[in-house]
Amino acid sequence: MWFIIGVVLIYNLLLFYIGWNGWKWIKSIWGEKRPVFKYVYWLVLLFFAYSFMLGRLFNEDFFITWIGAIWLGLFYFLLLLLPFVNLTVFLIKKYTTLSKTAVTKNTGIVTLTVVAGLFSYGIFNAYSPVVRNYAINIPKQVKDKQTITIAMASDMHFGMLSGDKQAKKLVDKINSMNPDLVIFPGDIIDDDVQPFLDEGIPDILKQINAPVYASLGNHDRDDEVDLYKILNESGMRLLADEVVELENGVTLIGRKDRGYQDVVRAKLPELLKQVDASKPLLLLEHQPYDLDIAKNYGIDLMLSGHTHRGQIAPMNFITDKIYENDWGYLKKGTLQSIVSSGYGLWGTPIRLGSRSEILKITVTFNK
Repeated sequence: MWFIIGVVLIYNLLLFYIGWNGWKWIKSIWGEKRPVFKYVYWLVLLFFAYSFMLGRLFNEDFFITWIGAIWLGLFYFLLLLLPFVNLTVFLIKKYTTLSKTAVTKNTGIVTLTVVAGLFSYGIFNAYSPVVRNYAINIPKQVKDKQTITIAMASDMHFGMLSGDKQAKKLVDKINSMNPDLVIFPGDIIDDDVQPFLDEGIPDILKQINAPVYASLGNHDRDDEVDLYKILNESGMRLLADEVVELENGVTLIGRKDRGYQDVVRAKLPELLKQVDASKPLLLLEHQPYDLDIAKNYGIDLMLSGHTHRGQIAPMNFITDKIYENDWGYLKKGTLQSIVSSGYGLWGTPIRLGSRSEILKITVTFNK
């Protein structure tokens, strides 16, 4: 309880800091206005500041949800920029004879221009996915082809911010690779499955021209429906603490996510009792933890997402400290780990320091 009160208090103090700066800038442009304008300004700011909560209250209203998502990005950028802006204004006022009003006005314009530029670039990064290529070798033999192509997309977060257009783009890019296998290692939906259904995304995903296997992420959760059934009927085979051996001998181990305390998931050694360790073992593990455990139990390739590579810089420095491999490729002994920055996004429709991506993994098998 006290933690929640503390968070709300800090949030409101930061909101006041942003609002105070905004009001000073408005006054530098329009001068003093009747008090009613000030009240309207603060009411509008409060609406934006709590729109992400209002969206939940109004059953994920599309308009309010998008306002909340934009606000979260704006809030983040302003908290990063305003301390430097305030320091610059202070120094200019102290050591120059420039008009205080002009300084406030012009620095505000520059700040908004920078924020608009960051937003535009961040939206481009979020909704213009790239294909990243990896080529790896697993020193085990398989039947038939000794080289296969895996298309992988994680963290689609299909919902209000990522809908049918992004799903169609995903399917088109995957099909253009002509993959032998498609992997979705978690966070297929964004907590609520209804937008996933309303946007017709299950039928879109069924157009993928290759077998699709998926595991669960921390946002693949909706207690009001049978999510397992919905995902399994969306053109994919969901592996929730399950093992499947493909015709060529490659074995997929898909785990439930560790993100919720009430989730009971099998331990990796228990799952591996079902496999032939002489065959290639691919682990679908949404969160890239416990690489040493995977290595010690003979996993050849671990495919993960979850980190978003921080999604917005400089958060990537934090994910780099949390995870041994927060993005890209890492080899530990015989274990190879590949972590995607994700196809979709969470919270706000922007990416900086990361890019929406799909992975094309070329795997060669030989001893």
